[in-house]
Amino acid sequence: MQAARKYGQAFLVGLQSNIIYRWNFAVRSFFSLFQLAIVFILWGAVFAGSPQVGGFTFGQTLTYFIVLLALQFFIGAFNEDYQISEEIRNGLINQFLLKPINYYLYRLSIFASARVVSGGIVLVPLLCLLPFARHTLSLPHEGWRFALAVPAAGLAAMIQFTIAYCFGLLTFWFLEIQGFVILSMAVEAVLGGQMFPLDLLPKGFFTVAQFTPFYYQMYFPAAILTGRIDHGLALRGLAIQVGWVGVLLLGAYGFWRRGLRRHTAVGG
Repeated sequence: MQAARKYGQAFLVGLQSNIIYRWNFAVRSFFSLFQLAIVFILWGAVFAGSPQVGGFTFGQTLTYFIVLLALQFFIGAFNEDYQISEEIRNGLINQFLLKPINYYLYRLSIFASARVVSGGIVLVPLLCLLPFARHTLSLPHEGWRFALAVPAAGLAAMIQFTIAYCFGLLTFWFLEIQGFVILSMAVEAVLGGQMFPLDLLPKGFFTVAQFTPFYYQMYFPAAILTGRIDHGLALRGLAIQVGWVGVLLLGAYGFWRRGLRRHTAVGG
């Protein structure tokens, strides 16, 4: 209970801090409608010559990208890696080394508070879009999809945050991590299904992608919600997600322990 209150307070502080920057999230969310407009135009051209691509209609594909956009604001790690990097470089991390605070859980609490704010704000433009796109959207009606999508989204958030956390900890070895982060973003954009649904890949590449953590960051929960994978694949995917969360947590712990050996507590 004491730990819950401690990190709950960190969550509330993070919530207050992110509410101050609510207009930043609002502008970003409204500009995301332009991204959807581009998606509509490009994929409309793709489907102009065929009613289906990869076994899915234009409505199903558009629904996938809208769900993906919503998930990005609800579970996506935007700049957590840079925030952690700044705290290490500026010595602000020193305060956590002398207090009974788990730095990972503290940053996770801040991450969760930011996603509550950004996720709540993105609902506004999506609700504005709904009257114009409701006849085009195509969501499946199986109840099990919504039941499995919730833990899938939660595990996807853990995977995204832990990867960002590990990249932030690279500052113990490198003063500048921008190159690593940009490389990670490029890989995530492709293997996370943000550029195109991964099931459009050749079968061999798609099979390999299913065993990478990037597959489970965005594509997996979006695919469950939009009917792109069946019940069996969804259950298997959840099991692999749990495995990746465990592996990444071990990696984060190793980075933290080894990084502290190199850390010089100056400043802060």
